[in-house]
Amino acid sequence: MTALARGENRPAPADRLTITVNCSAPVDVSALLLGSNGKVRSDADFVFFNQPTGPGVTYRHGQGAGDVVDVRTSALPADVERVVVTASLDGSGPRTFAGANSLLATIGSDAGTLTFPMTGLSTETAVVCVEIYRRAGAWKVRAVGQGYDNGLAGIATAFGVDIDAEPAPPAPTSAPPQSAYSQPPQQPPYPPAAQPYSPPAGSYPPAQGYPTPAAPPPMSAPQQGALPMQSDLFNPSFAEATGVGIQKQGGKMIKVAVNGETMARAGSMVAYQGDLNFQALGSGGIGRAIQQRLTGEGVPLMKVTGRGDLFVASNASDVHTIDLDGSDGLTINGANVLAFDSSLRYDVKRVQGAAGYASNAGLFNCVFTGRGRIAITTHGTPVVLNVDQPTYADPQAAVAWSSSLQTGIKRNDSFGLGRLMGRSTGEGITLSFSGRGFVIVQPSELPPGGLIGGTGGGQQAGQSGGLFGGVLG
Repeated sequence: MTALARGENRPAPADRLTITVNCSAPVDVSALLLGSNGKVRSDADFVFFNQPTGPGVTYRHGQGAGDVVDVRTSALPADVERVVVTASLDGSGPRTFAGANSLLATIGSDAGTLTFPMTGLSTETAVVCVEIYRRAGAWKVRAVGQGYDNGLAGIATAFGVDIDAEPAPPAPTSAPPQSAYSQPPQQPPYPPAAQPYSPPAGSYPPAQGYPTPAAPPPMSAPQQGALPMQSDLFNPSFAEATGVGIQKQGGKMIKVAVNGETMARAGSMVAYQGDLNFQALGSGGIGRAIQQRLTGEGVPLMKVTGRGDLFVASNASDVHTIDLDGSDGLTINGANVLAFDSSLRYDVKRVQGAAGYASNAGLFNCVFTGRGRIAITTHGTPVVLNVDQPTYADPQAAVAWSSSLQTGIKRNDSFGLGRLMGRSTGEGITLSFSGRGFVIVQPSELPPGGLIGGTGGGQQAGQSGGLFGGVLG
C-alpha cells in the first residue's frame, strides 16, 4: 500500500480501479467523465447516486461503508481524457469539511493499492479527491484534493453539467391535456357510473363436502335474475369515476384515464386497468436530482404511458384537483403532489422571507407552471383563503398558494421575560401572504412525512397573476 501526497501521480496499477471514499461525515460520492476540454460531453457523463452507471464507470453505495466508484479504463470512450472522483457533504452532518475528522480515498486494484488522505480542508463542502487521466497512451492516477465551497452543484457546474436543464419534452401522443380541462366540468363528489359491478353468475361454485348453509330467516329467497352477492359496495357511488384525464375517485383516490402519458408520484399506484407501462424518473433529471439532494424538496416521479385507467393514492389522504390555465403558477410542497399532466413543468424555488424555518412551507417548494391539471393531497379538508387582505397561515398548515403572491415571516410572540420563562402562545411564527391569489390551508400542523417537515417552500414573486381554471376540484 502506497500513500500519495496532494498533487502526486503514479501509473494506474491495473485496468480496473476501485476508488473507495471514506469520511467521518456523511458524503455523496460521484464521478465525472471529462473530454479534452475538461468538461463532460453530456449529462450522461455525470455518474452519481441518481445515475449510477456511465461508459466504463459504475457507482456503488457503500451501505454504511465508503461509497465506491469502479473504473475500467479499457472501457472508457476514446474521447474521454479524465475521470474525476469527488466527495460532497450531504447536508445531514457538518456544514463544511472543517468539521469532518477524516477524508480518505483508496484506489484498489489486483496489482496494488494507493491511498490519499486529504487534510487541511476548511470552508469546503465538496472535494475533487482523485483523477484517472491519459498520458502518452497510458493511464495514470493523481491525488488532487481540490475543494469547492458550493457543494455538489458547484462541482457539477464547474465540469460542464447543466443542472438547470429540463428533461427533453416527450413527443405528444394524444390531444393536448389542456383541451380536456379548458372547461372543467362541475361534477358531484362521487361521479355516477353507467352500471354497477355485476359478478358473473356461477363464478364461485359451492365447495364439495360442505353442506350449504340455510338462508337466515329474515332474508327471503333470492328472486330469479338477482345478483349472486348483495352489498352496499355495489352502489354506483363506489364505481369508477368517468371523464378524461385526471379525475377524483371519491375523496381519497385519483383516477387517471391515460391515453398517452401522465406523471405520478412514484409508488402511488394502487390499481390499474388496461395496457400501462411504468418508468421511474427519480426527481426528473440531473438538475432536479441535485436540487432535491441539496434542498430536500422535489417529487419522486414515475411516468405512466399507454392506454388504460390508473388509480393513485397517498396514505388515504384527502385528494383535490387544480387546473392551471397558464396565467399563474402553483407553489406547493413536493410531498403534497400526487399526479399531474405532462404538459405542466415544475422547478424547485426558494420561498422569499422564510429562510431558516423548517416547515411545510419552509425554505424551498415546488413551483408548477403551464396549462394542465394537478392532483394534490391534504391532511383533512382544507380551507381556500382568498388573499384580499393581509393573510397569515401556520407554516406547517400552508399546503400551496398562488406563485404570484409575496411571502414573508411574521413573528407573533415578543421576545421578553415570558419567552425566557417558557411562556408562549404557541403561534410564534406565521407565514404571511400579500398580493392577488389564494392560499390552501389544511386542518393539520403535521408536515408531510413526519414531525419535521420537508424543507419545502418556494415561490416566484412578481406580477399579480391570473386565476386558475379550477381550485380544489
